[in-house]
Amino acid sequence: MSDFQFAPGFRAAGGRCGLKASGKPDLALIVADGPCTAAGVFTTNQIKAAPVLYDQAVLAANAAGVRAIIANSGCANACTGPQGEQAASTMAQSAAAALGCDPGAVLVLSTGVIGVQLDTAKIAAGVQSLAPALAVAGAPSVAQAIMTTDTRPKTASTTLTINGRTITLAGVAKGAGMIHPMMATMLAIITTDAQIAPELLQSALHHATAATFNCVTVDGDPSTNDTVLLLASGAADVTIDSASYDAFCTALTDLSRDLARQIAADGEGATKLVEVTVSGAHSVSDARTIARAIARSPLVKTAIHGGDPNWGRILAAAGIAGVPFEPQLLKLWLGSVQVVASGTPCAFAEADAAAQMAGPEVAIRLDLGLADAVGQAWTCDLSAEYVSINADYRT
Repeated sequence: MSDFQFAPGFRAAGGRCGLKASGKPDLALIVADGPCTAAGVFTTNQIKAAPVLYDQAVLAANAAGVRAIIANSGCANACTGPQGEQAASTMAQSAAAALGCDPGAVLVLSTGVIGVQLDTAKIAAGVQSLAPALAVAGAPSVAQAIMTTDTRPKTASTTLTINGRTITLAGVAKGAGMIHPMMATMLAIITTDAQIAPELLQSALHHATAATFNCVTVDGDPSTNDTVLLLASGAADVTIDSASYDAFCTALTDLSRDLARQIAADGEGATKLVEVTVSGAHSVSDARTIARAIARSPLVKTAIHGGDPNWGRILAAAGIAGVPFEPQLLKLWLGSVQVVASGTPCAFAEADAAAQMAGPEVAIRLDLGLADAVGQAWTCDLSAEYVSINADYRT
């Protein structure tokens, strides 16, 4: 991760401002060299944190002129009322003052404990120490600073060629618990040096998150703060238009999938990454809905943790997803071992099926036998450690 960088046109820094009692990094700045186009996708939870409301307003007013993102961990600034809304605005003002830009060009992210007022004095002091440290090489420190119960930072980058010119996409994410987004992800910041209109950028972000971040679950609980932001600096001097849009979407989706899988693999208490693929559906939406239902089932997740090839739990979870299918057509595989054909168990060795669940990655594939649409979801196993982490999260 040490050589990770955001896309050209961005500088970053992460460090400590004292929000976390542990003394770990808890504040980050990402700054563009000039005005960026920006897009965002946010939680649809009715309880929205102050930073979510603030960013929605900024993007509605200034999606073509964003200059910076300020992010903190250690405090979600959620369920904090008018004082919390003012704190989000004050965060932006602190960053704007240090960077010499308008507060309306600054986006805000927060993550941590819900219901605690944000100490804006610590934020302001932290910004003053971070601003002089902004550098291209500062990106890895951002990934560290936004972590909460994450055990490791999450970064990804990719490139694509448009008309002979190289475009870069690079992003960071955090998330380990309270993960079952109804929009996108936990927190993610993605940058690109492409030049792209805000409407196209927003469309591309919706497309990518629907297939990736929105298909991740750890515990079935959507957060109040879920946000993914995408900023385009234009530094590559390559314009994404209708002819290159599909290629850009593909690259953005690939990058987002990488980050989403990292989130699932680092779920609280996780020991296994689980990929659920549903094929043979009438629509991609149907396939994803069933895949998500399987992925969020505690019974499925505990069986995976124990290495128990209890395929009945998988079919039962699929059956309550709310998507009609024909049970007698179902086929199911655990890894490379087929365990169900025509909706009933087929001949397989229990030891072979158990072996498919023994490694750090587990693959489940369910074929509905109806059509040709495919969808995926990612999750992790459910261990006693998850309970331990969340039983005393605040204390």
